[in-house]
Amino acid sequence: MLSKEPTKLSRRDFLKLSASGIGALALRPFSNYRPLQFPDSEKLGRIAVGKMDLKARPDSNSTTVGTLYADAIVPWLNEQVGPVSGRINQRWVETPDGFLWGGYVQPVRNEPNTPLKNLPQTGPGAGMWAEVTIPYVDLILENPPARAPWLQYQLSINLPPRFYDSQVVWVDQIRTDANGQVFYRLNEKYGYGDIFWGPAQAFRPLSIEEMTPISPDIEDKRIRVNIHRQELSCFEGDVEVFFARVSTGALFDAWGNRVDAWSTPIGKHQIWRKAISLPLSGGSADAGWALPAVGFVSLFVGSGVAIHSTYWHNNYGEPSSRGCVNTTPEDAKWIFRWTMPQVAYDPGDITVEWPGGTTIEVIEH
Repeated sequence: MLSKEPTKLSRRDFLKLSASGIGALALRPFSNYRPLQFPDSEKLGRIAVGKMDLKARPDSNSTTVGTLYADAIVPWLNEQVGPVSGRINQRWVETPDGFLWGGYVQPVRNEPNTPLKNLPQTGPGAGMWAEVTIPYVDLILENPPARAPWLQYQLSINLPPRFYDSQVVWVDQIRTDANGQVFYRLNEKYGYGDIFWGPAQAFRPLSIEEMTPISPDIEDKRIRVNIHRQELSCFEGDVEVFFARVSTGALFDAWGNRVDAWSTPIGKHQIWRKAISLPLSGGSADAGWALPAVGFVSLFVGSGVAIHSTYWHNNYGEPSSRGCVNTTPEDAKWIFRWTMPQVAYDPGDITVEWPGGTTIEVIEH
């Protein structure tokens, strides 16, 4: 189970918006790769759904002054509070051209990195975990045909393979093209087998030091998730040491009917698996979803419910998932390091038997 997938435009709409032949990115030679350009602003936002209206004021009933489509990058000037019909989240993002409802605007960085010349040595060989630190990065598929459902869909609508700010992936090779541009080979260790190349500037290496456990000697740890308040608290004994706004599965639909299929399970659970990065998916072939390279995943229900990083919305404080507990990338990383079991940098994944790791109590109120 995982969070609600971003709203999609129809295939026809996507094709209209896509540049002719952009799908060739998946197979094109390195020498044709062109660096991406983003707005020059201290803070940026990415449109994380198919389409959003720009409003004249921070009010869903105000005049629409423009339309933005998926993956548009905008300067994020500040945030304001204003009415949004039918939503709990009342935050708006101010841009130079108008206001966007904040729930579907992902805050993104534009922080290129200095490429490494050599990969660090790990147990199985050279490699490292790395996170995307630019709004998004287009990728080159090394081993077609596409295997992962998300990638098959992306290519079917003539869009390139793409990773977004905060996604985490394993890097296992480095190469330099004829123009001197450095590329990393990207491998989802627990994915479907698709292998990509991406420009090294887009990826920040995660160090072993920043992945070290937090308070590893304290045994009395527990997490409480409050569905009604959309809050997560971490306790050491009776002392709250961490707090976060989250986005869980909803217990009831808009008509007050219980929706157990997509609710976050109430009760006490133990973390049974943790991974620095995992692909998440669910649903059926006709109505399913798939999201690659989700960072800092802490699974606590056998069906796949987890606390994890989120890059497809910014709607914390309001139920938006299909069972999981969505957090910001920063919060997910802290929780991942603090909870038990501890996870070694390599392989970056561990599964434990009953009674499991840190207790996560999900309460309704």
